[in-house]
Amino acid sequence: MKSQFIRGTLFLTLSTIISKLLGFAYVIPFTAMVGASGYALYQYAYRPYTLMLSIATMGLPLAVSKMVSKYNQMGDYYTVKRILRSGIVFMLLMGTASFLFLYAFAPTLASLIVTEDSGTGNSMQVVTYNIRIVSFALLLVPVMSLLRGFFQGFQSMGPSAISVVIEQLFRVLTILIGTFTVLYLYKEATGLAVGVATFGAFIGACGGIGVLLFFYIKRRPYLQAKKPTHTVHLSFFKLYKELFTSSIPFVIVGLAIPIYQTIDTYTMNHLLVKIGYLYKDAEKVNAVIGLAQMVVLIPVSLATAFSMSLVPEMTKAFTAENRDLLYKHFIRTNMMVLAVTVPAALGMIWLAEPVYTLLFSTKNDPMLGGQILRYYASACILFSLFSVTAAMLQGINQQRKTIIGLGIGIVIKVFLNWYLVPHFDYVGSIIATYAGYSFSVLFNVWLLYRNIGKSNINRMR
Repeated sequence: MKSQFIRGTLFLTLSTIISKLLGFAYVIPFTAMVGASGYALYQYAYRPYTLMLSIATMGLPLAVSKMVSKYNQMGDYYTVKRILRSGIVFMLLMGTASFLFLYAFAPTLASLIVTEDSGTGNSMQVVTYNIRIVSFALLLVPVMSLLRGFFQGFQSMGPSAISVVIEQLFRVLTILIGTFTVLYLYKEATGLAVGVATFGAFIGACGGIGVLLFFYIKRRPYLQAKKPTHTVHLSFFKLYKELFTSSIPFVIVGLAIPIYQTIDTYTMNHLLVKIGYLYKDAEKVNAVIGLAQMVVLIPVSLATAFSMSLVPEMTKAFTAENRDLLYKHFIRTNMMVLAVTVPAALGMIWLAEPVYTLLFSTKNDPMLGGQILRYYASACILFSLFSVTAAMLQGINQQRKTIIGLGIGIVIKVFLNWYLVPHFDYVGSIIATYAGYSFSVLFNVWLLYRNIGKSNINRMR
C-alpha cells in the first residue's frame, strides 16, 4: 500500500510538473505576441471560467475518488459502477448548465471589469467574446475530471497523469499555433487571437478525455469481471446524498485560489484607478500580478499532487481507525511540502527579477514583475499548506468545517483589498492574500490537531 501511494504520488507529481512547464512554455511566446493587454484579456476570460468549472464539477471528482476507494475496499464493486454512472450523468447536466450560464452572462461579467470609455484597448465586446469562447470547454471538462477521480479511487494514477499532460499539450499547441496564425498570417486583431487561444481549453479537454476513455475501454473487461464480495444496497437518493455530502466541501475548498485570483482580477483595475492610475496602467499591473501568480503556483502544484493522492489514503486509514497512520500522513506530508516550498520561496525572493525576466521577457515590465514576484513568493507556502491540510480534513470526514476557515479567510481578503490598496498600492492586495490564507491554514491545522494529533501527542508524552 505504501509503495502504491508513493508511486501514485510520483505519477501525479511528475505529470503536474510537466503540465506546469508546458504552461510556462506557452506564456512566454504568448505574452510576446499579444502583450500585457492581451494577456490581461486572457485572464478576464479564464477567471470566471475557472470558477464556473469548480461550481459545475461540484467537487464530485474527488468525492468519487473517495467513495470509489471506500466501496472498493469493501469489495462492493456494484456500488462503484453505480457511482461512476450517476456521476457522469450529473456532470453532463452540470456542464451544460454552467456553459449556458457563462455564455449568457458574459456581457454582465465583462461590464464588471472594463467600461466603454476606459481606454484599455479591451472593449466590453472583446471581453464578452472571449468569455463566451472559453465557456464551451465546460461541456467536456467536468466529465473528464470525474473520470480522473474514478481512476484515482482505484489508486490508478497513470491514466490521470497522462490525461493531464495530453490536455495541457493540446491546449498549449492551440494557443501558440492559433495566436500566431491569427496575428501573423491573417493579420487580425489581438482580441480575435486571444479568443482562439481561449478555445484551447476545449481542444485540450478533447485530448484529455480521449486518453481517459481509451484507458477505461481497455480496463472495462477487468472491472466487469470483478465479483462483489459485499454489497450495500443504496437507493439513488442515499447514493447522491453521500456524493454531495462529500463533494460540496470539495468544491468550496477547490475554489480557494481561483476566488483569491478573481477578487484581484475584478477589483484591482477599479481600486488602482481610484488612487490615480490610468486604466491602461492599472490593466498592466493586473496582468503582471497574474504572471507573478503563475510563477508562485509552480511549487503549489506539488502540494496539489499530494492532495489528490492523499484523500483515498486518509479515507482508508480513517475507515480502519488507524490513528497512528493518520498522524504519520499529517507529519510526513507537511514536512515534505515545507521542504519543497520554503526553498522555492527563498529562491524566488532572491532571484525575483531575473526569473520573471527569463520567463516573460523584458517586454512585460521586468522591474514591476520582479517586485510583485518578490512580495508574492512566500504565498506558495500558504497555498500548499492549505491544499494539503484541506485534503487531510476531507479524508477524515471533516471537510465541512474547512468551509468556515476558508470563508472567513475570503472575507478578510476582500475587506483588506479595499482597505489596503488605497494605502499601499498593489502591495495591499498581496498583504490581503497573506492575511486571508494565514487564517485559513491555521484553522485547518487546529482542526487536524483536534481530530488526529491530540491522542498521539498525549501518548508520546
